[in-house]
Amino acid sequence: MTDDPTKLTLPEILTEAETISKDAQAAFGHLNAEQINWRPRAEQWSVGQCFEHLITSNREFFPQFDQIIEGGRKNTLWQSMPFLPGLFGGMLIKGLGPASQQKFKAPKNFQPLSSEINPRIVSEFVTHQIEVIGKIKATTGIDLEKVIIYSPVTKVMTYNLIDAYRIIVLHERRHLKQAQHVMEAPGFPR
Repeated sequence: MTDDPTKLTLPEILTEAETISKDAQAAFGHLNAEQINWRPRAEQWSVGQCFEHLITSNREFFPQFDQIIEGGRKNTLWQSMPFLPGLFGGMLIKGLGPASQQKFKAPKNFQPLSSEINPRIVSEFVTHQIEVIGKIKATTGIDLEKVIIYSPVTKVMTYNLIDAYRIIVLHERRHLKQAQHVMEAPGFPR
């Protein structure tokens, strides 16, 4: 994978998405219900909540992805503004990238719905990841730089489709790291 996350190619994104799936299963697939739901502090997420958040936030992209795959989507006037997609996409990618120490608060519709997460959440994430990869592969052959989508958080924020894919894998990697920190926290049930 390239050192510059803004330059990730489609093959690198697909490889990273597959690697994330394997890493998630290897690092967290063995956890029991108590471990999946344990939180270092009340305001911090559990391992399970990290995975629920990823599934929820990724699914918010699916309606746009499906429209693109079906060929029934055209850029709006706002999405056609020449400088905005590159600006917003680059900002998000840098903010989510591996070198970033920037903290974000998840939008309300992306926050975990419950504090008791099903202990099968990791296998649900792996299954979900297969769906994400399938949608990405279905856009092979489309000019990913020219197709502009809006952020699931706000329609004002737009970026091109390749940046959306970069954002997804960087966001996933970020929360796998967060889940790993939960497992390393003092008091994590063994």
